[in-house]
Amino acid sequence: MTTTSELVRDAGAAGATMRALRFHAAKDLRVEDVARPEQPGPGQVLVRNRFVGICGTDLHEYSYGPIFIPKEPHPFTGAHGTQILGHEFGGVVEAVGAGVSAAKPGDRVSIQPLVMPRSGDYFSDRGLFHLSPDLALVGLSWHSGGMAEWALVNDYNVAVVPEELTDEDAALVEPTAVAVYACDRGGVSAGSSVLVTGAGPIGALTLLAAKAAGAAQLFVSDLNDTRLGFMREMLPEVVTLNPKRDDVGAAIRSATEGNVGCDVAIECVGNEHALKACLDAVRKQGVVVQTGLHPHENPLDWFSVTFKDVDIRGSWAYPTHYWPRVIRMIASGLLPASKVVTKRIRLDEAVSEGFDALIDPAGTQLKILIDLS
Repeated sequence: MTTTSELVRDAGAAGATMRALRFHAAKDLRVEDVARPEQPGPGQVLVRNRFVGICGTDLHEYSYGPIFIPKEPHPFTGAHGTQILGHEFGGVVEAVGAGVSAAKPGDRVSIQPLVMPRSGDYFSDRGLFHLSPDLALVGLSWHSGGMAEWALVNDYNVAVVPEELTDEDAALVEPTAVAVYACDRGGVSAGSSVLVTGAGPIGALTLLAAKAAGAAQLFVSDLNDTRLGFMREMLPEVVTLNPKRDDVGAAIRSATEGNVGCDVAIECVGNEHALKACLDAVRKQGVVVQTGLHPHENPLDWFSVTFKDVDIRGSWAYPTHYWPRVIRMIASGLLPASKVVTKRIRLDEAVSEGFDALIDPAGTQLKILIDLS
């Protein structure tokens, strides 16, 4: 049986390799043998990865990239070009560098993947690390990623998880944090009525986060009936709407108090029609939250924005201090994130059974995890 000390020694050995999924170009992802991370330096943590999720951002890189993967050296990290993917992951700490107190060898951790200067710019100096102009991301613009056997990260990137959180759940903290932040930006609270447009993984987690926050009425719209079926299985009380045959705004107005529309509408797909549906469905003085990344400019009816007196708020990633809170929400059962997982695969199957399955227009999969054990 291989011991932890043997694994660590092997990880730092000259010429040691590991399996990793790397981006080379759009539609060119390769599982390759690459150099293992070296022993951690001061403030660094070496992690043996367990599970990693395939994110919509990863799919965009696969289909159209490089987008967030830097073409030139990143101003903070220097990373660029061929990149190990994966920013939704967790694992087991194998070694820590000098000065690390956030975790110790043997700890199970979830990775908070945002990398940035800890001070020196306006936002980092105020603890708003996710808004730093030099922001980088493990798995996109950092030397390590989750779609590999090992990762070397900073001490502030690891959060120790309790026994109640499974290894799979540890990989779901990152997308769940996106969903929780979106609900916070919308002010979702006890009794709220909430529309989510887009029944993908982030949309599904946003519905779960809205319910955890106390929302009393939940609506979701999507063009894919299979995914709407997933939503009903996950949350039987959710009202599902397909814009191909349903007038989303009219349906929500007819179902809400005073026929005025929902309190909060959260766009989770990055589609101009979905955003317009949010504006139509939300009540006067309601809140529209934009979470999905739009690929181009989106014309919006600004007369309606003014006439309805609504707030439109962006929701970018999440504050990094959310990790303990989101871990508690999942571990307690308040937010059962694992309900969104529809498939588990091996690293060697990542492209054919993972990426290709998720970009299939049939939409038969929702969230796929890669098992690195």
